[in-house]
Amino acid sequence: QVQLVESGGGLVQAGGSLRLSCAASGRTFSGFAMGWFRQAPGKKREFVAFISWSGGTTYYADSVKGRFTISRDNAKNTLYLQMNNLKPEDTAVYYCAEKVVGGNYWYEHAYGYWGQGTQVTVSS
Repeated sequence: QVQLVESGGGLVQAGGSLRLSCAASGRTFSGFAMGWFRQAPGKKREFVAFISWSGGTTYYADSVKGRFTISRDNAKNTLYLQMNNLKPEDTAVYYCAEKVVGGNYWYEHAYGYWGQGTQVTVSS
């Protein structure tokens, strides 16, 4: 059973930074690509960032490109999302997810395991 646990969320002022972590357990973390998604109140869940199993390939949503960085430490079974220059529109619950089937990296149904989410609130 795969378990993903996010941490690192919180309240931050606009322009500030946060680093989210996602601890994985249950099977070989390094064998799977991972992604971050977010869901703001009243909105659909949306893609944020993707990283391949090796970390050699990354993709970002246009809204976070240049401000967010996804990374992973396979030795520690941990996924990260460094978020800089945060904006009020980044406020959302952030989820990490493990990509288990083929399909586009931004397609949430290609991800089979999800964490419980961590709240990020950016004040103006």
